[in-house]
Amino acid sequence: MTDHLARPSAGPLRRLAALVYDLLLLVAISIGYWMAVVGIHALFFGTDHSGPVGGVPAQLGWPATLMLFYCIFWRRGGQTLGMRAWRLQLVSDSREEAGKSVPSWQQCLLRCLVAPLAIAAAGIGYWWCFIDSRGRSLHDRLSGTRVILVARD
Repeated sequence: MTDHLARPSAGPLRRLAALVYDLLLLVAISIGYWMAVVGIHALFFGTDHSGPVGGVPAQLGWPATLMLFYCIFWRRGGQTLGMRAWRLQLVSDSREEAGKSVPSWQQCLLRCLVAPLAIAAAGIGYWWCFIDSRGRSLHDRLSGTRVILVARD
């Protein structure tokens, strides 16, 4: 057993504070992504092209890029920059028993798909923390992960 099992789950307010920090990074990533799309579009089609820039592939690539941001950070240490600032870490519930706390790619992707719905539905996915006996949000439960508080150094 790892010490992650003994750590308390993070509450919804701390999670939302970390999300606000991460939103600043997501805005910067989004600006960079769309600048690249516009540049590539102008290179191949010029500037006199009607319709959405990049079309459907670019529209689908943007959320995929944001999801990749989260998945890479969660797989490398369980923390995004906002989570690090608020002393939070994502761990795998299903893999803790095996001594591995790093979430799998499947868990990260499922979490990325469910979390926006948890926020969009009046935050019901986050309010689930108050109902769950282990303090997990709805997307924690569905993805088999848990956000824990990290001890101060």
